Amino acid sequence: MQFRAIGITVKPEQPQLAGLVEELTRWLRDRGVEVWLDSQAAAWTGDDSLPLESLADKVDIVVVLGGDGTLLATARAIADRRVPILGVNLGTLGFLAETSSDELFETMEDVLAGRFEVSARMRLDVGVSREGRELGRHLALNDAVIGKSALSRMIDLPTRADGADVTTYHADGLIVATPTGSSAYSLSAGGPLLLPQAEAIVLTPICPHTLTQRPLVLPKTCVVEIDIQNAGGGDVHLTVDGQVGRPLCEGDCVRVALAAEPARLLVSPKRNRFEVMRAKLRWGER
Repeated sequence: MQFRAIGITVKPEQPQLAGLVEELTRWLRDRGVEVWLDSQAAAWTGDDSLPLESLADKVDIVVVLGGDGTLLATARAIADRRVPILGVNLGTLGFLAETSSDELFETMEDVLAGRFEVSARMRLDVGVSREGRELGRHLALNDAVIGKSALSRMIDLPTRADGADVTTYHADGLIVATPTGSSAYSLSAGGPLLLPQAEAIVLTPICPHTLTQRPLVLPKTCVVEIDIQNAGGGDVHLTVDGQVGRPLCEGDCVRVALAAEPARLLVSPKRNRFEVMRAKLRWGER
């Protein structure tokens, strides 16, 4: 795959990235690559900018300078466009970002030479309905979380998979995660860790009242429906990828299904997922 045009997007309000953006822009243009920038990156180079949604229509890949949060926001903005994303981690953990800023130019050499692979990551199509009327839909690369505020009581979440009753979770909330998101909030709540190619949906209750209610792994084709009961006067919220969401009311229904298009992340064939897990989770260390 040949990359003729590359987009650059950055974590907002990070002026220390100005030099890196300028250097990367020059480096790419010296190699005959067309470069498009988001508004924050363009502010430092003097170039014209494009919103992410429009930028994704003009480029072959998007380079994200930031942490996992910036990459999640980029994937959501790209939506159904089949544009691969290369994450460059500037944070402290970075499960999704494939490389670091120290390795950026070495990595870009590999990318331009075709020595990177595209990993398709399943996403979730998350919808909310009230009295039969759809209120909104969101794309989730990591997870959709139904949770309550700190001071509200437990909520009841009758849950169905393909129309069959699973259980009523009596808990602080429920996480519906992808394999990519299994290393995020779901893992902290006691959920299983899945490889990206597993293509399954994970249901992980948050602090369930009944300890026998354990995390559940479902086939990716399942349609999960979660009803909101005992909502505690509007203290329940849906949060998607930790970034967007909406308040939920008694009687609302959250529907989660496999999204039509996956997110596409550029990954190095030199690094396997177990290596990433060992590095990020410190497996085997004492």
